[in-house]
Amino acid sequence: MKIITKNERNSNERTVCSLKEIEKRKIVEHNDLIMSVAKMDKTPLKIFELAVSCIDTEKLPKNHTVYLSKAELFAFFKVDDSNKHSRFKEAIKVMQKEAFFEIKEEAGKGFKFKSIVPIPYVEWTDYNDEVLIRFSPEIMPYLIELKNNFTQYALSDLVELNSKYSIILYRWLSMNYNQYEHYSVKGGRRNGQLEEYCNPSITVKELRAITDTIKEYQHFPHFENWILKKPLEEINAHTHFNVFYDKIKKGRSIDSVVFHIEKKRQADDTSYKLEDKAYIEGKKAKEETEKDLFTEAMQSRYTTLLLENMLLSPFEMQDIKLMSGLQAHVYPLYDELKDLRGLNGVKDHLSYVSSKREEYSKRNVAKYLKKAIEQYLPTVKRQELDHE
Repeated sequence: MKIITKNERNSNERTVCSLKEIEKRKIVEHNDLIMSVAKMDKTPLKIFELAVSCIDTEKLPKNHTVYLSKAELFAFFKVDDSNKHSRFKEAIKVMQKEAFFEIKEEAGKGFKFKSIVPIPYVEWTDYNDEVLIRFSPEIMPYLIELKNNFTQYALSDLVELNSKYSIILYRWLSMNYNQYEHYSVKGGRRNGQLEEYCNPSITVKELRAITDTIKEYQHFPHFENWILKKPLEEINAHTHFNVFYDKIKKGRSIDSVVFHIEKKRQADDTSYKLEDKAYIEGKKAKEETEKDLFTEAMQSRYTTLLLENMLLSPFEMQDIKLMSGLQAHVYPLYDELKDLRGLNGVKDHLSYVSSKREEYSKRNVAKYLKKAIEQYLPTVKRQELDHE
């Protein structure tokens, strides 16, 4: 998190948060807070998100306090009329008296429920541009020193979201897609689990709960219009995501919704990720693993056999991703065949594969070889059982 300016006030160090570099600012929150029920309207929720983006996640704000600029606060909400000050006061009043989070956490054999007013104190003057915002101590564990189960997203994605439901849905989608990005780099999840992260499912009941619409929009077409269609129109137009969804029926009713999330290719994607320590560390670990696998593949007898059968070219041998993929996913299957039929069995298989190789396989060698051995191995195993 980049700190814009620092100075002293009443001998206490403080941070003034600027929106001038909004594209670089991020919001980091615990997943329990993402899954909580936001009992507040759009404006208090956006003020909260804006204030959270000012927190250095590795350093506790002094007195749980951050400072915003009024001018930039109004710019964030795109407010430029003469009533903006009175509207701001009204929003603060509502946020302190009516806005809170209902958080549900697993505890022992059941659940623990918390009701937290996130920002109980706000201070400003009519002659100064700064606004003091103080978080409640109870909300801070969900915002700082987060080691796991947290979600990070760009503040800039929220600027044009004009619906409470758009913001809530965007946060939930980010929570799932973040896990997809994290585990696709660092590993630790099966392909099926990765697919679920970028195609997350939620029951209508759960979606009603987190959007606080259990008693609203009882007619599903109305619910779909206000909670799904309109929010996704905003999300697709103004955030890093493109999202569409499928409705899943159970009997005659819509039981759940499956979202399909794609991240837009943008010029700032790389720079955005480069600031993410987990991404950098994960990328380095993945590159080291690929190098180790590449070295093993270059020394493998199977690589020589692939060359002899013209299933691999010297040019392709220079491709680290290709060779590490063969070592990780194909060569272990050749080991199984070798245990059953010996090295000559592997040679016979590759000779046959080479004679039947289709044109499309030239564009994806590893996929073709993996599919071929996966189809052949069960036959060999059945033959061995019959022989026994």
